[in-house]
Amino acid sequence: MESVILPCKPISLTVFELPSKAQKRTISFNNVHQPVSTKPDPRMTDAHLNYLCRKQRINEAINVLDSIAQCGFKVRPKTFTRLIQSCIDSNSIHLGRELHQHIHLLEAVNPFIETKLVSMYGKCGSLEDAYQVFDKMRERNLYTWSAMIGAYSRERKWRKVVELFCSMMEDGTVPDYFLFSKILQACGNCGDIETGKLIHSILVKCGINCEIRVDNSILALYAKCGKLSSVKRFFENMGKRDRVSWNSVILGYCQKGEIAEAWRLFELMREEGIEPGLVTWNTLISSYNQLGRCDVAMERVKEMERFGLTPDVFTWTSMISGFALNSRRFQALELFRQMILAGVQPNAVTLTSSISACSSLQAIRKGKELHSVAIKIGFGEDVLVGNSLIDMYSKCGELEAARLVFDMILEKDAYTWNTMIGGYWQAGYCGRAHDVFMKMRESDVPPNVITWNVMISGYIQNGDEEQAMDLFQRMEKDGIIKRNTASWNALIAGYLQNGHKNKALWIFRQMQSFSIKPNSITILSILPACANLVAAKKVKEIHGCVLRRNLESELPVANSLIDTYAKSGNIVYSKALFDGISTKDIITWNTLITGAVLHGCCHDALELFDQMRKEGFTPNRGTFVSIISAYGIAKLVDEGKQVFSSMTEDYRILPGLEHYLAMINLFCRSGRLEEAIKYIEDMEIEPDSSVWAAFLTACRIHGNVRLAVQAGERLLELEPGNALVQLLLLQAYAICGIAEDSVKVKKPGKWIDTKEALGLSWMEVENTVHTFVAGDQCQKNIEGLYSWIKSIKRKNKSSDHYVGLCIEEEEKEEISGVHSEKLALGFALVDSSKASQCIRIVKNLRMCGDCHRTAKFVSKTHGCEIYLSDSKCLHHFKDGGCSCGDYW
Repeated sequence: MESVILPCKPISLTVFELPSKAQKRTISFNNVHQPVSTKPDPRMTDAHLNYLCRKQRINEAINVLDSIAQCGFKVRPKTFTRLIQSCIDSNSIHLGRELHQHIHLLEAVNPFIETKLVSMYGKCGSLEDAYQVFDKMRERNLYTWSAMIGAYSRERKWRKVVELFCSMMEDGTVPDYFLFSKILQACGNCGDIETGKLIHSILVKCGINCEIRVDNSILALYAKCGKLSSVKRFFENMGKRDRVSWNSVILGYCQKGEIAEAWRLFELMREEGIEPGLVTWNTLISSYNQLGRCDVAMERVKEMERFGLTPDVFTWTSMISGFALNSRRFQALELFRQMILAGVQPNAVTLTSSISACSSLQAIRKGKELHSVAIKIGFGEDVLVGNSLIDMYSKCGELEAARLVFDMILEKDAYTWNTMIGGYWQAGYCGRAHDVFMKMRESDVPPNVITWNVMISGYIQNGDEEQAMDLFQRMEKDGIIKRNTASWNALIAGYLQNGHKNKALWIFRQMQSFSIKPNSITILSILPACANLVAAKKVKEIHGCVLRRNLESELPVANSLIDTYAKSGNIVYSKALFDGISTKDIITWNTLITGAVLHGCCHDALELFDQMRKEGFTPNRGTFVSIISAYGIAKLVDEGKQVFSSMTEDYRILPGLEHYLAMINLFCRSGRLEEAIKYIEDMEIEPDSSVWAAFLTACRIHGNVRLAVQAGERLLELEPGNALVQLLLLQAYAICGIAEDSVKVKKPGKWIDTKEALGLSWMEVENTVHTFVAGDQCQKNIEGLYSWIKSIKRKNKSSDHYVGLCIEEEEKEEISGVHSEKLALGFALVDSSKASQCIRIVKNLRMCGDCHRTAKFVSKTHGCEIYLSDSKCLHHFKDGGCSCGDYW
């Protein structure tokens, strides 16, 4: 029998449900079953998908796409676009990728759909996927380029935005004024002034620059790139200016540090009827803080409040960061407290700045309070806040708490790992630091160059130089990390810390041989190793390196060079460097003043002090130490006492031990020993061994044996195991005729055996450092040296004349042999081929009176200058005199 298939009424489907498979229905004739199939209406499918989009049920919509794909249906472009938009609205990159896999359901993929996909990937944070779609497009229009540029702008990839603009122009697509604004913003943020100027010229030719939005973008470009002349010219020629225009020009001057001009423009803005908003005020307040003028910034905040504007989180954060960065950390924490009381919720930067202040102060209790606040407002797992907490806990010695914070941060960055490793190193936990380093190598965040540097620095500062050098050598091989300047700096600083100056200098030279450019940190690390007379040539070598690397304009480097030249005996070079610095700070002035005092140039120091105050610099604690010392050298006791009084009364500086020590020397140099001893007894702080040592020096120079014994006994009470003090006291007892076993200060136990002090001297001749030992018989041409020394003694009629007490750190030459500095002098002068007009010697002990008189005599008879640095003083012998004024 012929089969008959009758049409059957389709099953009615509501928009709320759609079968995953087509339903089947059969009608039987003569017991024969035939399937009757029905297909869903495509219009109903689109309606259902649109409904799911409105309800943000994207997962269900994708399931529907799976179902209709099996039926061979297609999706309308408009519907697919709505689905993409839903992924954007829900910020779901995962669903966006699943939707992208169904793009084949479109009858034709047009540029609009592809552009929408680019936008979706960009807005959902996947630049890689966005660029893949963009790169494969055969046809791109203005909207496509805008979507791609917008994606990179949101991720602050400013350089890539500029590259895309160049490609866009090559492609023949001209941006509109909205896109031009974004590109100009990118040029400003990455400092590409040349491309910015090119865009400016294009805008002028196209006549688009009349738009205030574009004009503001051009103005911001020049401001961010520091082109203030262009900023001023363009701003003055703008036909229309709004608040954004004024904010840009004010920002430009603020970034250049011209805060006075920025404030003038601020007032002019108000005169023209444009009331500054919070952004304007915050820009100024932030600039004042960055320039260290926190008090002025605070006044601006109060003024802003008088105009009816309430400080927001950015205002408070700027103030807190400003005070914290300018070493006013207690005030920074007080501002944080006031911010909370004002009902303003801190952001991650606020918390980070406040926690960093606690870290510097080691205020663990306050740091824990801030930790609680961070957890309460939802920043407990924030990586920025977490990193500062790890640093704070580590510096406060709470390593377990630091590790708990470290473990709680789910998405650690390299700084997180490095801070934890550094914390362990700082606490001396070498094994734990190594364990975290190994875990980091296994993590998704591989060690970077900072990590390797932290490990190298950690090992060498904890005394394991071999392991540090091994890591340094393995760094590029195993870690595939190229060493940078900081890697070399870590070794240099470590060797210096361990007292290995020669190794540090060797690393410095190796660094240059590998064409690694030293930076200011390198120079600041290595210069102190050369702050002695023997290293005078090395200082010049490093200075040459500074000039080649254009580091002389960096003030800390210049200050360090002034200091090092002075300590290496070249005060003339120090003065020349000082005069060449255009912008000085208080450290610059203090350094040269201290250098002048070191060289006995007391009047130069006092003149510098007067000049410094005339130029508006306020003296600090260090300044007063040097100035009181200068008055002491000049024997101007009354003037020195007046300066000490002004320090407390006029400058509100509480005297420290160093100031009291300078006052003791002020009295002692003028022979006012009774005033000095009374001053010591009346001191508000307990005198230490340096005070009594200074007084003992004065007693033996002025020949007061009674007070010398008193000073020696007090010294021995403070340092009972000091063999040198025992030696000096024994000499004083011998002069007084006091028996050792009858002295009052004798301890219950036996006196510690006093070892014979071994005098050593060093000098550099023809790039070789020579060492001389008292009584040495092994020197080359030793007979000639002794012969020369004897002849000098015969000629020097004043060699036996001395009015002070013969209390010396070194045994007499009759016992120990010729002292080392005389051997050095003979070595420098006996051979005319290597004789020098300037002799530089370093000695480990205080030179005796006889050697001092001999050096003065030699400087006069041989017409040479002798620089000799002993354990007490830097002596400059010239024309028969010494810079110490015979007081050392």
